[in-house]
Amino acid sequence: MTTRPRTAFITGGSSGLGYALAARLLSQHYHIFIADISLSGAKELAATHNTPSAIKVHYAGTDVSSWDSQLSAFKQALVVLGGRIDYVFPIAGIGERKWLPFAEESARGEFVKPNLQTLEVDLTGVLYTVALGVQQFRRQEPDPAGWRGKLGLAASICGISPVPALPVYSAAKYGVVGLTRTYGKMLPAEGISVNAVCPGIARTGINSESFYKSVEKDGILASIDGVVDAFVDMIEGSGSAELYVCRPEGYVKKEEEAYDAWLQKSIDVLDEGHRWIQYSESGL
Repeated sequence: MTTRPRTAFITGGSSGLGYALAARLLSQHYHIFIADISLSGAKELAATHNTPSAIKVHYAGTDVSSWDSQLSAFKQALVVLGGRIDYVFPIAGIGERKWLPFAEESARGEFVKPNLQTLEVDLTGVLYTVALGVQQFRRQEPDPAGWRGKLGLAASICGISPVPALPVYSAAKYGVVGLTRTYGKMLPAEGISVNAVCPGIARTGINSESFYKSVEKDGILASIDGVVDAFVDMIEGSGSAELYVCRPEGYVKKEEEAYDAWLQKSIDVLDEGHRWIQYSESGL
């Protein structure tokens, strides 16, 4: 009897952390569906892993901040993945944007509508993906271990300790952490788990390469492989409502263990390096 491959739906799987996770799952013989605004990385994975006899990588251009766009991609995923999705990973995200006029700009002119793109992608988009995952999981029979499906969310240390220069990004990640801690306590009764990784500064493409090289010299850069290890641990484990804090040497599950010099240094570096988003040079 042929064993059914495990399946996963990954937003943001075409680059950065999502790409690294997709590659790891493919190495473990998963079949995956990538939903992303850009598909270059997804096409690269497909070219590497798909064969005429086995299509392991599927993808669709997706704006995660749009419910209709995510719904369309998820329905496609259900068809090509055989009607069951074992794991859902809302990983797509963007960094902080200038959301208000600078202080000197606010002193004159009309009130300006804030730019909430970061919140729309990093929190609303996650909620859309979680909503799709939970509804589908409830329609699925439990696997041999009793799980109908598992959600692996991408949060951040910015969802644990606030970064003053990243107010909207931090708000979004605090929301993801709050969702994990609440839904993660309630849904296991239905055979559904919810966990989240909270990486420190990791080389994902959100920031410039010069920023990452500076962080690397400081010895506080978290490993992408370590973050992916955390996702794999939550897949294989039986916990829920857990936060995986990803540090340079690996990950820990209890956030209180992360309140040390590494966390404080990471927060300080992020704050100092992103003040330009909130203030002009003259306003600093």
